[in-house]
Amino acid sequence: MTGPSEEPAHDPEVLQLAAKVFDLARQGDTDTVAAYVDAGVPPNLSNDRGDTLLMLAAYHGHADTVRVLLARGADATRPNDQGQTPIAGAVFKGEADVVRVLLEAGADPAAGQPSAIDTARMFGRTELLDLFGAS
Repeated sequence: MTGPSEEPAHDPEVLQLAAKVFDLARQGDTDTVAAYVDAGVPPNLSNDRGDTLLMLAAYHGHADTVRVLLARGADATRPNDQGQTPIAGAVFKGEADVVRVLLEAGADPAAGQPSAIDTARMFGRTELLDLFGAS
């Protein structure tokens, strides 16, 4: 006889570690993020809003951290739960270096809602529209 199924409880230490790694990505601590991913943290780990480590690093303008995550298998095209992509986040913040890194990794500036192209148009970021060939 089995009882009602229960969701497994999340280990507080695992949640604490995940929060730490998300903070490191936000802060651009490239070497430490790389070490955690090399030690087994998934490169596409996402938080409760669907933001990946890559999204957080891109949004906060950390091109080197973005490069390291991409080199370790992070998905440059993965949107968060609201349909926003890392490249659109970088455009929103005006992070041209991050935008270039993501483009080189195959990020699609037309993907997402709003897309990086739409975001660049909204904020008058003509230099980024030129990069996308959408001026």
